[in-house]
Amino acid sequence: MKSIFKSIMVVQLFLALGLSYAGNAKVLIVLTSHSDLGNTGKKTGVWLPELTHPYYILKESGYTVDIASIKGGMAPIDIKSFDEVDREQKRFLKDAVLMAKVIRTIPLEKVDPKDYKVVLFSGGSGPMWDFPNNKDVKRVSSAIYEQGGVVSALCHGNAALVNIKLSNNKYLVAGKRVAAFTNKEENMLGTSKVVPFLLEDKLIERGALHIAGKAWQENVIVDGRLITGQNPASAKRVGKYIIEYLKGENRKKMIATE
Repeated sequence: MKSIFKSIMVVQLFLALGLSYAGNAKVLIVLTSHSDLGNTGKKTGVWLPELTHPYYILKESGYTVDIASIKGGMAPIDIKSFDEVDREQKRFLKDAVLMAKVIRTIPLEKVDPKDYKVVLFSGGSGPMWDFPNNKDVKRVSSAIYEQGGVVSALCHGNAALVNIKLSNNKYLVAGKRVAAFTNKEENMLGTSKVVPFLLEDKLIERGALHIAGKAWQENVIVDGRLITGQNPASAKRVGKYIIEYLKGENRKKMIATE
């Protein structure tokens, strides 16, 4: 009875302090602040499942998840992504905590990378404009990676990776296998002439080995501490692989591939 009572007290203490059972490892999800789809007059932004799917998997596993964006404040959500009605979307619409995090995102310039084990760049078309050349994307990502953490990206969120250089002046993706939104998918979306560049081509230009899966089907690539997903269908699997790393379940394999 004493041991049961002690365990209950520990649980209550964790809840009171807002700690997690996963060692309080913190994950940062970065969203776009860009809402214009080029010069089309249409709107874009965050593709909601690429936020909600990894977010809830991570939260349910006990990790602290913060939400940042390029400019801070309210992150734009692509209205079309609400057409994808699933369990996570329904949960989001009732989740005042996550909604508040999206409305009051942390400005990326205020993020201290020492606070995080993982940075995950969420997708939607918006990142194609405001991720690639942002100095804080580069600063936070390179620091987390070089302190032994994970850099991850989903779909167009992989635009964050195209200009990240490490302290050796080499691109983070150089010589690494990645999965990102493909040229075929961009063509099918009808935005090949709208986005500022084709993501697949740019990653290859930076020295990455782009591994393309079937259009709109799950495809996640783990290369060391770089975890990338091709499209919205890959969002949950990206979250699962991040958890595997944080729990140490697949860490030896990950490190061995670097």
